[in-house]
Amino acid sequence: MEIKNGQYVLNGGVNALDIADEYGCPVYVYDFEIIQRQYDRLVDAFKGIDLKINYACKALTNINILKLIKKMGAGLDAVSIQEVRLGLHAGFLPDEILYTPNCVSFEEIEEAVSLGVKLNIDNISILEQFGQVYPDYPICVRVNPHIMAGGNSKISTGHIDSKFGISMYQLPLVERIVQATGMIVEGLHMHTGSEILDSEVFLNGAEILFNAAKSFDQLTYLDFGSGFKVPYKDDGIETDIEDLGKKITKRFRQFCTEYGRDLTLKFEPGKYLVSEAGYFLVKTNVVKQTTSTVFAGVDSGLNHLIRPMFYDAYHKVINLSKPDAKSRIYTVVGYICETDTFGINRKISEIQEGDILCFKNAGAYCYQMSSNYNSRFRPAEVLVYQGKAHLIRQRETFEDLLKNQIELEVLRAESVKV
Repeated sequence: MEIKNGQYVLNGGVNALDIADEYGCPVYVYDFEIIQRQYDRLVDAFKGIDLKINYACKALTNINILKLIKKMGAGLDAVSIQEVRLGLHAGFLPDEILYTPNCVSFEEIEEAVSLGVKLNIDNISILEQFGQVYPDYPICVRVNPHIMAGGNSKISTGHIDSKFGISMYQLPLVERIVQATGMIVEGLHMHTGSEILDSEVFLNGAEILFNAAKSFDQLTYLDFGSGFKVPYKDDGIETDIEDLGKKITKRFRQFCTEYGRDLTLKFEPGKYLVSEAGYFLVKTNVVKQTTSTVFAGVDSGLNHLIRPMFYDAYHKVINLSKPDAKSRIYTVVGYICETDTFGINRKISEIQEGDILCFKNAGAYCYQMSSNYNSRFRPAEVLVYQGKAHLIRQRETFEDLLKNQIELEVLRAESVKV
């Protein structure tokens, strides 16, 4: 988003305020050109090897986003059977979907098998059960490399006390299960966490996976997960994808030579693809000054954007209505009956009631984590594609709050008597 002729516009010249006027606030807006840019950057960084990008759709599962990401050439990383079904509905073929569940029932695993998708198993118990029932169904094994990484303890998934993956120290047991059941292990997988900056984290994990791979002679791919960091501030740091690409590509080629054949290298970015493409537009309801703080209260809250409260995540806030106004210091808060503070002491162009504010980096884990807390409606979603703004999800209504509730006849009758 940039300023042109005194207005904030998205790619294709779409005016951000026009979107707010047409579709109302709050509203999530996604700029597809940014998603395409991020995907192309990844592909360019890992040239010279057989690369497959699987989009981690838990970041954003709107069906239109899934269809466009498939059109780019990506596969899908799914973590629930519902995400698997969304992927199939969007047109992904079963073998383009890698299902990576955690702590799900064996019945859900069996449902994935019935759908024919690739399966990633991350615990010994399920591995044993699966090997006895489906020894001929190729699987991937998720390895926990015991690497502490990630921008927040809640998104670090590869450390020794994590619930994710099979400990690298249990790999001899995995090998025995495979030998005893005749299972086909076609892939090995790891994911250390999100918001990783240091290329060495990936390289260290890669060596663990390379060493483990020597014990499995039917591999066709290695999956290094993702966790690439994107900048959240103007001077924010990010993963150097180009540097990582050079280092990983070189080492991966060496390993393939050692292994005896070429394998596919897989990554599963979510935030990296869609975070910067997303904007969350809200309207200022009140400007309230206390003895020491000026609050800008908006028509949203933790029910729509929980990351600042849940992860202490930073989202830059800009005033779309007054791009050139003098800056003042505001604490931006929501309308929920909890402390739902989006940002404290932020320098923002002077805000008046009715102004439209924008939270940046709102493409990943924002709408996906929204709720009906306080019985508020979830917002609409808009996609900017080919120079036009398209509504891709309607704002919820009161009927949506009642949709799945069942009113007891006995209570209805009693209310009539009263």
